[in-house]
Amino acid sequence: MSLWTPSGEHPVGRDQPDERAGGRSRGGVGGPESHGATPAAGHDAGSAGTGEGGPADADLDALRRQLAEAPADVVVANHCYGLFELAAVYLSGSPPHLDGARLAIDALGFLVDGLGERLGEAHPSLRDALAQIRLAFVQIAAAQETAPGNGAAST
Repeated sequence: MSLWTPSGEHPVGRDQPDERAGGRSRGGVGGPESHGATPAAGHDAGSAGTGEGGPADADLDALRRQLAEAPADVVVANHCYGLFELAAVYLSGSPPHLDGARLAIDALGFLVDGLGERLGEAHPSLRDALAQIRLAFVQIAAAQETAPGNGAAST
């Protein structure tokens, strides 16, 4: 079983307690890096585990309660910021991963443009971030096309 957070996917195991975490299982569930996390795919809110009732189950239940109490617009906006970061990471690669950046930017655009004001107070900053990352993509893609040794045929 694993838990997805903006910092990555973390394993959640019951068989290897981490002494540094006060006996909690490894994976950082409930730690600062899991704030605003969502359950991993395939694990809905009703399937907290195998019924063992261990510390990991309690941590997951607490995390789910925290997520359920958060306003949906804040959670969705947080995922939008994650898509922005993903696109920026792909664009900053050497060489840039343009296909991955394009997918992340398009996904961000669908959310920001499609949801609009429903994103609440984050909407203006997300709209600006989308415009900036789109501009960066165009500039980086153009630079890649004109870079020597890229194999592009001149027309």
